[in-house]
Amino acid sequence: MIHATALIDPHAQIDSSVCIGAYALIEGPVKLAAGVVIGAHAQVMGDTTIGQGTQIGRAVIIGELPQDLSFDPATLSSVLIGTNNVIREQCTIHRGSKPGSVTQIGDDNFIMANVHFAHDVQVGNHNAVANAVLFAGHTHLGSHCFVGGGAGFHQFIRIGDYSLVQGHSSISKDVPPYSSVNRLNRMSGLNVIGLKRQGFTTADRAAIKQLFHLLFCSGRNLTQALAEAATHAWPEKAAHLLAFIQSPSKKGICSVTHRDRED
Repeated sequence: MIHATALIDPHAQIDSSVCIGAYALIEGPVKLAAGVVIGAHAQVMGDTTIGQGTQIGRAVIIGELPQDLSFDPATLSSVLIGTNNVIREQCTIHRGSKPGSVTQIGDDNFIMANVHFAHDVQVGNHNAVANAVLFAGHTHLGSHCFVGGGAGFHQFIRIGDYSLVQGHSSISKDVPPYSSVNRLNRMSGLNVIGLKRQGFTTADRAAIKQLFHLLFCSGRNLTQALAEAATHAWPEKAAHLLAFIQSPSKKGICSVTHRDRED
């Protein structure tokens, strides 16, 4: 299952069912679980673990040094990739930037070609990320999200669960769960179709819509809206949105912006 032209480090731990393509490079104490597929010309290096059934496309590079001018190459850090992911051609995933830090990809993600995950990025499960999306360092992507092609994310921000990011967006603030965002930090509303497809009940969707309107469309500033929201009892899925907004990153939260003349 290993092509004759592949270069395999003797320190690597590779399950007997792994398939490694032509001219691939496995360098260092890499761990490849059962059913992993490594495409031709791919490079996996360092303290990288790839879970069962994950497919790594052609010319993917995983475990390379962070693009951080202050980084010490002697730093011991790693990459952890879960199970049953599809990571297509020429994606890059860099290892953590601090001692013991981890760049982590969860399970069942579909990552299209040329996506970049910088150092210390954290990714949840069941996401679809289209071509040429860029995640800067320490970005957190939740679960069940869809990210359109060419979108770019600033460092240290969070993208909430079940959110939708339009292609070519430039995002430098937190994206609330269940929301739809586009352009420059512009939130256009809820990801209504996505919530229906994910099986959210009518009652859950109604509660999320009510809370969303209170937080972003009621005319209150966010501090006032949060104070009002805290006086209500919300069902679990709506409470998830409230908890996210109550603990923003230093970058702040995307806001609802009305359509302009250009639209």
